[in-house]
Amino acid sequence: MAGTEPQAPAAVTEVERLAQLTPQALAMLGELVEQSHWNQTFDDWRVFFDSGAIYVVRDDAGRFLASGAVLPMGESRPGCLASVTGRGVAWISMILVTPASRGRGLGRLVFRECLRHIQAQGRIAMLDATPAGEALYAKFGFEVLWRLTRWRREARPATAPELPPSHPDLDSLAELDQEALGFSRPALLRALLERPDSRCVRQPQGFAIVRSGRVAHHIGPLVAVDEAAAIAVLRDAAARYGGPLLIDVPDERPRLREALLHAGFTPQRGFARMALALGGQCVPQGQAHFIHAVAGPEFA
Repeated sequence: MAGTEPQAPAAVTEVERLAQLTPQALAMLGELVEQSHWNQTFDDWRVFFDSGAIYVVRDDAGRFLASGAVLPMGESRPGCLASVTGRGVAWISMILVTPASRGRGLGRLVFRECLRHIQAQGRIAMLDATPAGEALYAKFGFEVLWRLTRWRREARPATAPELPPSHPDLDSLAELDQEALGFSRPALLRALLERPDSRCVRQPQGFAIVRSGRVAHHIGPLVAVDEAAAIAVLRDAAARYGGPLLIDVPDERPRLREALLHAGFTPQRGFARMALALGGQCVPQGQAHFIHAVAGPEFA
């Protein structure tokens, strides 16, 4: 997800799987996010810890110099076997390095440990790479599936009432989400929806989850049967928030791109969705045209 350095570290450095998510550990992980100008929150780190794994590199004083996260996803949809083990995919993200420690190969070191974790489970490794990280991941054998762009809208007055808390039917959302991705992630959707400040924007043929981030609310995932339905969901969501908004949209969405520009969004940075499938594995193929915004580079 984040850019990493291909050079090997000057000395052997230990990569540690975080055993406890203490307040001190959360604070140091939060510093890594802030130093990298990302949007993740403590709640996001809790998802990685509770459902996956967090890897870190420390300095001699115990401070975190680098991080990485692994998040296993659910099974592939019927007819889309992702691996000979049937264990599906896992997501790599949060490859972050402190500014003072960059150029030492720490990001590569943590990334390699995350990849080992996934391959030991017989899963397919997937991620969303920045341009800086894409070259490194390609060296490990990752291939680009498609590209996406982060869009941002600055604060402006809301034009519709704030959505009240709700309890949408998770099964129906997860079913459409799985159809889009080719693999399931109901536990992640539940974790996002159960946050007190999260809201679900529903339209007859699509939905989006909006959650708060460190610097902006994030719209995603946005799943809909076509661009017209996706635009309706986007307009509904954007109208209800006055603060900054972020959304990560596949590049092959020309009508949605026009709607984003009209709604005041501007493109910020690109990502590449990448996957590594080894012998006997094939990347699950969902209805990718249903994906109109991802849950974020950290969450697929």
